[in-house]
Amino acid sequence: MIKNDPAATPVRTGIVGLSVRSGWALHSHLPALTRLPGYDLRALAASTPESARAAGEKYGVPHTYGSAAELAADPAVDLVVVSVRVPLHREVILAALGAGKHVLSEWPLGNGLAEAEELADAAARAGVRTFAGLQARSAPAVRHIRDLVADGFVGEVLSTSLVASGRRWGATFEPGGGYLLDRRNGGTMLTIPFGHTVDALTMVLGEFTEVSATTTTRRPIVREEGSGRAATMTVDDQIAVSGRLVSGAVASVHFRGGLSRGTDFHWEINGTDGDLVVTGDHGHLQQARLRVRGARGGTDTALAELPVPERYFDVPELDGLRGEAAYNVGVQYADVLRDLREGTAVVPDFAHAARRQRLLDAVERAAATGTRVTL
Repeated sequence: MIKNDPAATPVRTGIVGLSVRSGWALHSHLPALTRLPGYDLRALAASTPESARAAGEKYGVPHTYGSAAELAADPAVDLVVVSVRVPLHREVILAALGAGKHVLSEWPLGNGLAEAEELADAAARAGVRTFAGLQARSAPAVRHIRDLVADGFVGEVLSTSLVASGRRWGATFEPGGGYLLDRRNGGTMLTIPFGHTVDALTMVLGEFTEVSATTTTRRPIVREEGSGRAATMTVDDQIAVSGRLVSGAVASVHFRGGLSRGTDFHWEINGTDGDLVVTGDHGHLQQARLRVRGARGGTDTALAELPVPERYFDVPELDGLRGEAAYNVGVQYADVLRDLREGTAVVPDFAHAARRQRLLDAVERAAATGTRVTL
Protein backbone atom coordinates (compact mmCIF):
# COMPACT_ATOMS: atom_id res chain seq x y z
CA MET A 1 0.00 0.00 0.00
CA ILE A 2 1.22 3.50 -0.79
CA LYS A 3 1.57 5.45 2.45
CA ASN A 4 -0.46 8.58 3.13
CA ASP A 5 2.55 10.85 3.43
CA PRO A 6 3.09 14.17 1.64
CA ALA A 7 6.56 12.96 0.76
CA ALA A 8 5.35 9.55 -0.43
CA THR A 9 6.47 8.36 -3.82
CA PRO A 10 3.91 9.39 -6.46
CA VAL A 11 1.76 6.70 -8.04
CA ARG A 12 3.62 5.89 -11.23
CA THR A 13 0.93 5.57 -13.85
CA GLY A 14 0.75 4.07 -17.33
CA ILE A 15 -2.14 4.63 -19.74
CA VAL A 16 -3.10 2.12 -22.40
CA GLY A 17 -4.89 3.97 -25.19
CA LEU A 18 -3.49 7.51 -25.02
CA SER A 19 -3.20 8.81 -28.59
CA VAL A 20 -2.10 12.01 -30.28
CA ARG A 21 -5.27 12.08 -32.38
CA SER A 22 -8.32 11.89 -30.14
CA GLY A 23 -10.04 9.69 -27.62
CA TRP A 24 -11.35 9.67 -24.08
CA ALA A 25 -7.89 9.30 -22.53
CA LEU A 26 -6.73 12.50 -24.22
CA HIS A 27 -9.74 14.55 -23.16
CA SER A 28 -10.25 13.21 -19.63
CA HIS A 29 -7.48 11.08 -18.11
CA LEU A 30 -4.59 13.23 -19.33
CA PRO A 31 -5.88 16.62 -18.09
CA ALA A 32 -6.92 15.08 -14.77
CA LEU A 33 -3.64 13.30 -14.12
CA THR A 34 -1.47 16.25 -15.08
CA ARG A 35 -3.25 18.50 -12.56
CA LEU A 36 -3.28 16.20 -9.56
CA PRO A 37 -0.34 15.93 -7.17
CA GLY A 38 0.51 12.38 -6.18
CA TYR A 39 0.61 10.97 -9.73
CA ASP A 40 3.51 10.60 -12.13
CA LEU A 41 2.51 9.70 -15.69
CA ARG A 42 5.44 7.46 -16.60
CA ALA A 43 4.28 5.34 -19.51
CA LEU A 44 1.77 4.93 -22.31
CA ALA A 45 0.89 2.28 -24.84
CA ALA A 46 -0.81 2.82 -28.18
CA SER A 47 -1.76 0.67 -31.14
CA THR A 48 1.75 0.75 -32.64
CA PRO A 49 5.22 1.61 -31.33
CA GLU A 50 5.31 4.56 -33.71
CA SER A 51 2.05 6.08 -32.50
CA ALA A 52 3.12 5.49 -28.90
CA ARG A 53 6.40 7.33 -29.47
CA ALA A 54 4.56 10.23 -31.11
CA ALA A 55 2.20 10.50 -28.13
CA GLY A 56 5.08 10.25 -25.67
CA GLU A 57 6.92 13.09 -27.35
CA LYS A 58 3.79 15.27 -27.46
CA TYR A 59 2.78 14.74 -23.82
CA GLY A 60 6.20 14.34 -22.24
CA VAL A 61 5.73 10.70 -21.22
CA PRO A 62 9.12 8.99 -20.97
CA HIS A 63 8.25 5.31 -21.51
CA THR A 64 6.28 4.31 -24.61
CA TYR A 65 5.15 0.90 -25.77
CA GLY A 66 3.38 -0.70 -28.70
CA SER A 67 1.52 -3.21 -26.52
CA ALA A 68 -0.26 -3.31 -23.19
CA ALA A 69 1.77 -6.32 -22.07
CA GLU A 70 5.03 -4.37 -22.45
CA LEU A 71 3.65 -1.46 -20.45
CA ALA A 72 2.36 -3.79 -17.72
CA ALA A 73 5.79 -5.38 -17.42
CA ASP A 74 7.50 -2.01 -16.85
CA PRO A 75 8.79 -1.95 -13.23
CA ALA A 76 8.37 1.84 -13.26
CA VAL A 77 4.54 1.50 -13.44
CA ASP A 78 2.38 1.01 -10.33
CA LEU A 79 -1.08 1.69 -11.82
CA VAL A 80 -2.29 0.68 -15.29
CA VAL A 81 -5.13 2.76 -16.74
CA VAL A 82 -7.21 0.94 -19.38
CA SER A 83 -8.63 3.40 -21.90
CA VAL A 84 -9.30 1.30 -25.00
CA ARG A 85 -12.41 0.01 -26.72
CA VAL A 86 -14.45 -2.48 -24.73
CA PRO A 87 -13.50 -5.59 -26.79
CA LEU A 88 -9.85 -5.01 -25.81
CA HIS A 89 -10.42 -4.61 -22.06
CA ARG A 90 -9.99 -8.29 -21.21
CA GLU A 91 -6.56 -8.68 -22.82
CA VAL A 92 -5.18 -5.47 -21.34
CA ILE A 93 -6.56 -6.05 -17.84
CA LEU A 94 -5.32 -9.64 -17.64
CA ALA A 95 -1.85 -8.50 -18.68
CA ALA A 96 -1.82 -5.85 -15.95
CA LEU A 97 -3.13 -8.22 -13.29
CA GLY A 98 -0.62 -10.85 -14.35
CA ALA A 99 2.16 -8.31 -13.78
CA GLY A 100 0.83 -7.56 -10.30
CA LYS A 101 -0.21 -3.99 -11.09
CA HIS A 102 -3.13 -1.99 -9.74
CA VAL A 103 -5.69 -1.37 -12.49
CA LEU A 104 -8.18 1.37 -13.29
CA SER A 105 -10.44 0.31 -16.15
CA GLU A 106 -12.97 2.40 -17.95
CA TRP A 107 -16.56 1.25 -17.79
CA PRO A 108 -17.92 -1.22 -18.81
CA LEU A 109 -15.40 -3.57 -17.28
CA GLY A 110 -15.90 -6.41 -19.76
CA ASN A 111 -17.64 -7.19 -23.01
CA GLY A 112 -20.61 -8.84 -21.37
CA LEU A 113 -21.25 -10.35 -17.97
CA ALA A 114 -19.05 -13.43 -18.40
CA GLU A 115 -15.98 -11.29 -19.10
CA ALA A 116 -16.74 -8.95 -16.22
CA GLU A 117 -17.02 -11.84 -13.77
CA GLU A 118 -13.84 -13.42 -15.14
CA LEU A 119 -11.93 -10.16 -14.65
CA ALA A 120 -13.33 -9.63 -11.15
CA ASP A 121 -12.27 -13.15 -10.19
CA ALA A 122 -8.81 -12.61 -11.69
CA ALA A 123 -8.43 -9.37 -9.72
CA ALA A 124 -9.38 -11.12 -6.49
CA ARG A 125 -6.73 -13.78 -7.10
CA ALA A 126 -4.09 -11.18 -8.01
CA GLY A 127 -4.55 -9.38 -4.69
CA VAL A 128 -4.11 -5.89 -6.16
CA ARG A 129 -6.35 -2.83 -6.00
CA THR A 130 -8.76 -2.38 -8.87
CA PHE A 131 -10.97 0.55 -9.84
CA ALA A 132 -13.89 0.83 -12.26
CA GLY A 133 -14.41 4.10 -14.13
CA LEU A 134 -17.95 4.74 -12.91
CA GLN A 135 -17.24 8.42 -12.40
CA ALA A 136 -20.86 9.64 -12.41
CA ARG A 137 -20.89 8.90 -8.69
CA SER A 138 -17.95 11.32 -8.32
CA ALA A 139 -19.93 14.26 -9.74
CA PRO A 140 -20.52 16.99 -7.13
CA ALA A 141 -24.21 17.23 -8.06
CA VAL A 142 -24.74 13.49 -7.67
CA ARG A 143 -23.06 13.46 -4.25
CA HIS A 144 -25.20 16.45 -3.26
CA ILE A 145 -28.37 14.59 -4.31
CA ARG A 146 -27.26 11.50 -2.39
CA ASP A 147 -26.82 13.53 0.77
CA LEU A 148 -30.13 15.37 0.35
CA VAL A 149 -31.92 12.03 0.18
CA ALA A 150 -29.93 10.55 3.07
CA ASP A 151 -30.64 13.63 5.20
CA GLY A 152 -34.40 13.21 4.66
CA PHE A 153 -35.13 16.05 2.21
CA VAL A 154 -37.86 14.01 0.49
CA GLY A 155 -38.74 11.84 3.48
CA GLU A 156 -39.30 8.20 2.59
CA VAL A 157 -38.62 7.67 -1.12
CA LEU A 158 -41.77 6.43 -2.82
CA SER A 159 -40.62 6.34 -6.43
CA THR A 160 -38.13 7.64 -8.93
CA SER A 161 -38.46 8.23 -12.65
CA LEU A 162 -35.76 9.11 -15.15
CA VAL A 163 -35.92 9.84 -18.87
CA ALA A 164 -32.75 10.53 -20.85
CA SER A 165 -31.26 10.81 -24.31
CA GLY A 166 -28.27 8.65 -25.17
CA ARG A 167 -26.81 11.37 -27.42
CA ARG A 168 -25.26 8.74 -29.66
CA TRP A 169 -27.26 5.87 -31.21
CA GLY A 170 -29.56 8.34 -32.99
CA ALA A 171 -30.12 8.87 -36.70
CA THR A 172 -26.42 9.58 -37.36
CA PHE A 173 -23.08 8.44 -36.00
CA GLU A 174 -19.69 10.11 -35.78
CA PRO A 175 -16.89 9.14 -38.16
CA GLY A 176 -14.86 6.49 -36.38
CA GLY A 177 -17.81 5.57 -34.15
CA GLY A 178 -19.10 2.68 -36.20
CA TYR A 179 -18.02 0.08 -33.66
CA LEU A 180 -20.65 1.47 -31.25
CA LEU A 181 -23.39 0.33 -33.66
CA ASP A 182 -22.64 -3.38 -33.25
CA ARG A 183 -23.91 -4.84 -29.99
CA ARG A 184 -21.26 -7.57 -30.14
CA ASN A 185 -18.61 -4.96 -29.34
CA GLY A 186 -20.08 -4.25 -25.89
CA GLY A 187 -20.13 -0.44 -26.25
CA THR A 188 -23.87 0.15 -26.34
CA MET A 189 -26.41 2.63 -25.04
CA LEU A 190 -27.25 0.09 -22.33
CA THR A 191 -23.69 -0.41 -21.16
CA ILE A 192 -22.39 3.17 -21.48
CA PRO A 193 -24.88 5.98 -20.67
CA PHE A 194 -27.52 3.75 -19.09
CA GLY A 195 -24.86 1.89 -17.10
CA HIS A 196 -23.17 5.05 -15.80
CA THR A 197 -26.50 6.65 -14.94
CA VAL A 198 -28.10 3.67 -13.24
CA ASP A 199 -24.95 3.22 -11.15
CA ALA A 200 -25.37 6.77 -9.84
CA LEU A 201 -29.08 6.20 -9.29
CA THR A 202 -28.37 3.15 -7.15
CA MET A 203 -25.71 5.03 -5.20
CA VAL A 204 -28.35 7.61 -4.31
CA LEU A 205 -31.38 5.36 -3.81
CA GLY A 206 -30.19 1.77 -3.36
CA GLU A 207 -29.97 -1.28 -5.56
CA PHE A 208 -32.66 -2.85 -7.74
CA THR A 209 -34.21 -6.03 -6.42
CA GLU A 210 -36.22 -6.81 -9.58
CA VAL A 211 -36.54 -5.46 -13.12
CA SER A 212 -38.88 -5.65 -16.11
CA ALA A 213 -37.76 -4.22 -19.44
CA THR A 214 -38.59 -3.45 -23.05
CA THR A 215 -35.73 -2.86 -25.49
CA THR A 216 -35.67 -2.49 -29.26
CA THR A 217 -33.77 -1.04 -32.20
CA ARG A 218 -36.05 1.51 -33.86
CA ARG A 219 -33.41 2.79 -36.30
CA PRO A 220 -31.78 -0.31 -37.85
CA ILE A 221 -30.14 1.86 -40.54
CA VAL A 222 -28.24 5.01 -39.57
CA ARG A 223 -25.92 7.35 -41.49
CA GLU A 224 -22.41 8.61 -40.93
CA GLU A 225 -22.12 12.31 -40.28
CA GLY A 226 -20.62 14.16 -43.20
CA SER A 227 -20.42 11.30 -45.71
CA GLY A 228 -24.02 10.13 -45.36
CA ARG A 229 -22.81 6.53 -45.59
CA ALA A 230 -25.48 4.07 -44.45
CA ALA A 231 -24.66 1.53 -41.76
CA THR A 232 -26.56 -1.17 -39.91
CA MET A 233 -27.17 -0.67 -36.18
CA THR A 234 -27.92 -3.67 -33.97
CA VAL A 235 -27.67 -1.79 -30.66
CA ASP A 236 -30.93 -1.13 -28.81
CA ASP A 237 -31.84 2.55 -29.18
CA GLN A 238 -34.88 2.34 -26.88
CA ILE A 239 -34.51 0.98 -23.34
CA ALA A 240 -37.41 1.14 -20.90
CA VAL A 241 -36.85 -0.42 -17.48
CA SER A 242 -39.14 -0.56 -14.49
CA GLY A 243 -38.45 -2.21 -11.20
CA ARG A 244 -38.31 -2.09 -7.45
CA LEU A 245 -35.47 -0.87 -5.28
CA VAL A 246 -34.29 -2.42 -2.05
CA SER A 247 -36.24 0.22 -0.10
CA GLY A 248 -39.47 -0.81 -1.84
CA ALA A 249 -39.51 2.34 -3.98
CA VAL A 250 -40.64 1.95 -7.59
CA ALA A 251 -38.18 2.98 -10.32
CA SER A 252 -38.67 3.78 -14.00
CA VAL A 253 -35.79 4.52 -16.40
CA HIS A 254 -36.20 5.24 -20.13
CA PHE A 255 -33.25 5.92 -22.44
CA ARG A 256 -33.75 7.01 -26.06
CA GLY A 257 -31.05 7.12 -28.74
CA GLY A 258 -29.87 10.48 -30.08
CA LEU A 259 -31.09 13.77 -28.68
CA SER A 260 -34.61 15.08 -28.08
CA ARG A 261 -36.15 18.44 -28.94
CA GLY A 262 -37.84 18.20 -25.57
CA THR A 263 -36.14 16.54 -22.60
CA ASP A 264 -32.60 15.16 -22.73
CA PHE A 265 -32.29 14.40 -19.01
CA HIS A 266 -34.98 14.57 -16.35
CA TRP A 267 -34.77 12.68 -13.05
CA GLU A 268 -37.38 12.94 -10.31
CA ILE A 269 -37.19 11.53 -6.82
CA ASN A 270 -40.58 11.61 -5.10
CA GLY A 271 -41.02 11.05 -1.38
CA THR A 272 -43.47 11.37 1.46
CA ASP A 273 -42.19 14.83 2.42
CA GLY A 274 -40.78 16.32 -0.76
CA ASP A 275 -39.52 16.03 -4.30
CA LEU A 276 -36.21 16.46 -6.10
CA VAL A 277 -35.89 17.22 -9.81
CA VAL A 278 -32.57 16.92 -11.63
CA THR A 279 -32.20 18.10 -15.22
CA GLY A 280 -29.25 18.02 -17.61
CA ASP A 281 -28.12 18.41 -21.18
CA HIS A 282 -27.93 14.68 -22.04
CA GLY A 283 -28.12 11.22 -20.55
CA HIS A 284 -24.40 10.58 -20.01
CA LEU A 285 -24.64 11.43 -16.33
CA GLN A 286 -20.89 10.98 -15.92
CA GLN A 287 -20.38 14.01 -18.18
CA ALA A 288 -23.63 15.99 -18.03
CA ARG A 289 -24.12 19.49 -16.66
CA LEU A 290 -26.80 19.16 -14.03
CA ARG A 291 -29.32 21.43 -12.32
CA VAL A 292 -30.89 20.40 -9.01
CA ARG A 293 -34.22 21.72 -7.74
CA GLY A 294 -36.51 20.62 -4.96
CA ALA A 295 -39.45 21.34 -2.71
CA ARG A 296 -40.61 19.89 0.59
CA GLY A 297 -43.28 20.34 3.22
CA GLY A 298 -47.01 20.88 2.95
CA THR A 299 -46.91 24.50 1.82
CA ASP A 300 -43.78 24.50 -0.37
CA THR A 301 -45.19 23.58 -3.77
CA ALA A 302 -42.85 25.48 -6.12
CA LEU A 303 -39.48 23.97 -6.96
CA ALA A 304 -36.52 25.96 -5.71
CA GLU A 305 -32.92 25.91 -6.85
CA LEU A 306 -30.65 23.75 -4.71
CA PRO A 307 -27.18 24.84 -5.82
CA VAL A 308 -24.39 22.36 -5.23
CA PRO A 309 -22.51 23.63 -2.14
CA GLU A 310 -18.87 24.51 -2.64
CA ARG A 311 -17.81 21.75 -0.24
CA TYR A 312 -18.56 19.18 -2.95
CA PHE A 313 -15.90 20.76 -5.16
CA ASP A 314 -13.29 19.41 -2.82
CA VAL A 315 -10.32 18.91 -5.16
CA PRO A 316 -9.02 22.46 -5.73
CA GLU A 317 -6.42 21.35 -8.27
CA LEU A 318 -9.30 20.51 -10.62
CA ASP A 319 -11.03 23.90 -10.47
CA GLY A 320 -9.89 24.70 -14.00
CA LEU A 321 -11.79 21.65 -15.28
CA ARG A 322 -15.19 22.56 -13.82
CA GLY A 323 -17.89 22.05 -16.42
CA GLU A 324 -15.70 19.70 -18.46
CA ALA A 325 -15.96 15.94 -18.84
CA ALA A 326 -12.53 15.52 -17.24
CA TYR A 327 -13.66 16.97 -13.90
CA ASN A 328 -15.45 13.88 -12.58
CA VAL A 329 -12.63 11.67 -13.84
CA GLY A 330 -10.23 13.84 -11.85
CA VAL A 331 -12.32 13.55 -8.69
CA GLN A 332 -12.24 9.79 -9.10
CA TYR A 333 -8.45 9.87 -9.48
CA ALA A 334 -8.22 11.85 -6.24
CA ASP A 335 -10.26 9.13 -4.54
CA VAL A 336 -8.10 6.40 -6.12
CA LEU A 337 -5.04 8.06 -4.62
CA ARG A 338 -6.71 8.12 -1.21
CA ASP A 339 -7.73 4.47 -1.54
CA LEU A 340 -4.18 3.45 -2.40
CA ARG A 341 -2.52 5.50 0.30
CA GLU A 342 -5.00 5.07 3.14
CA GLY A 343 -6.52 1.68 2.35
CA THR A 344 -10.03 3.10 1.96
CA ALA A 345 -12.52 1.79 -0.60
CA VAL A 346 -14.27 4.85 -2.01
CA VAL A 347 -13.92 4.03 -5.73
CA PRO A 348 -15.91 1.02 -6.99
CA ASP A 349 -13.73 -2.00 -7.69
CA PHE A 350 -14.01 -4.81 -10.22
CA ALA A 351 -16.34 -6.79 -7.95
CA HIS A 352 -18.71 -3.80 -7.95
CA ALA A 353 -18.39 -3.50 -11.73
CA ALA A 354 -19.34 -7.17 -12.13
CA ARG A 355 -22.40 -6.62 -9.93
CA ARG A 356 -23.39 -3.66 -12.07
CA GLN A 357 -23.03 -5.73 -15.23
CA ARG A 358 -25.27 -8.36 -13.62
CA LEU A 359 -27.95 -5.68 -13.43
CA LEU A 360 -27.52 -4.91 -17.14
CA ASP A 361 -27.65 -8.62 -17.92
CA ALA A 362 -30.91 -8.85 -15.94
CA VAL A 363 -32.33 -5.99 -18.03
CA GLU A 364 -31.44 -7.85 -21.23
CA ARG A 365 -32.93 -11.11 -19.95
CA ALA A 366 -36.11 -9.37 -18.83
CA ALA A 367 -36.50 -7.75 -22.25
CA ALA A 368 -35.78 -10.99 -24.11
CA THR A 369 -38.18 -13.13 -22.09
CA GLY A 370 -40.88 -10.60 -21.24
CA THR A 371 -40.63 -11.62 -17.60
CA ARG A 372 -39.67 -9.94 -14.34
CA VAL A 373 -36.13 -10.82 -13.28
CA THR A 374 -35.17 -10.92 -9.61
CA LEU A 375 -31.71 -9.75 -8.60
